[in-house]
Amino acid sequence: MTTTMWLTTTQAVDHADRSRQALTAGAARIRASTLRSWVNRGHLTATGMSEDKRPLYRLADVAKAEKATRSRALRLLGVKAHPCGVAPGEQDPAPRSPLTET
Repeated sequence: MTTTMWLTTTQAVDHADRSRQALTAGAARIRASTLRSWVNRGHLTATGMSEDKRPLYRLADVAKAEKATRSRALRLLGVKAHPCGVAPGEQDPAPRSPLTET
């Protein structure tokens, strides 16, 4: 039996933001407006409502939406995505971001 983890909008943003920052060396952020955009564009669907009538999202769905939008976000930052969807330097023991090199 699998357990579904439900996230509020704030929790979903925090999760996606941590993932995106890790992949972009802190160059890309996810905000609540980004999450709402994912919903409007069909990348993410609220699958429940909290007691105070706020949307709830499944953790797996948030991760899928982040992955689906990652390549565009990296392209806008000028960072080339790895063919398998991994950010450059992610497997490198000492990753360096082209945006933060001096």
